[in-house]
Amino acid sequence: MSTATAETSADGEIGSATAARATGLVKVYGSGETRVTALDAVDVAFDRGRFTAIMGPSGSGKSTLMHCVAGLDTTTAGEVWIGDTEITRLSDKRLTRLRRDKIGFIFQAFNLLPTLTALENITLPMNLAGRTPDKTWLDHVIDTVGLADRLAHRPAELSGGQQQRVACARALAGRPEIIFADEPTGNLDSRAGAQVLEFLRRSVDELGQTIVMVTHDPVAAAHAHRVLFLADGRVVDEISDPTADAVLKRMTRFDTAGRRS
Repeated sequence: MSTATAETSADGEIGSATAARATGLVKVYGSGETRVTALDAVDVAFDRGRFTAIMGPSGSGKSTLMHCVAGLDTTTAGEVWIGDTEITRLSDKRLTRLRRDKIGFIFQAFNLLPTLTALENITLPMNLAGRTPDKTWLDHVIDTVGLADRLAHRPAELSGGQQQRVACARALAGRPEIIFADEPTGNLDSRAGAQVLEFLRRSVDELGQTIVMVTHDPVAAAHAHRVLFLADGRVVDEISDPTADAVLKRMTRFDTAGRRS
């Protein structure tokens, strides 16, 4: 299934409608009897300023897809673009620089440095890159994340939800091309998780961010503009403007098919 919405200019560059895309994406692990095809010729595109959730049963390839599109894992075949840059042929050095400058990451583990304050954790990637934060934008992000009164606190002095919001602000602060979130509420209780998801949606609607989130939770997926469903390494369906009930009903079909096979 192709969901590409990219616009191509006369010189062949990907237009501003698409933040990231993959064409013919294949990822194979092992060989011979241990060969596993995690991604099977996937075509997919992620529009700018949109929140996309990726779902599917265990082993469907959803995390592998995110890791390959984000440049965290190599591909076996196919092409991956971040903006107008084709990343699958970049050197390790150039790929590292692109991830640092154009991609934000939010993981289930908060990955905050315990010796740094919340503000220092937020600005750390830019400091490491030798970039001066845009104060107006940084203040806007901090205001949106709702932690202005906690910036001097270290991670141990913050709740789990607050720590994940610091991680979200860190991903947003450098104005990346796209943010990838892997089960960002997996370590949070339902209330804290809801706060983080509401913040992610606001960052798209109010700040113009692009977010791709892998999740197993229909309630989390319902915060997205669009849900992609993977099965056996392929994109098999999608829902626009999802509700938790619609996502759950679609996921139940996977479970039913699995019991019949």
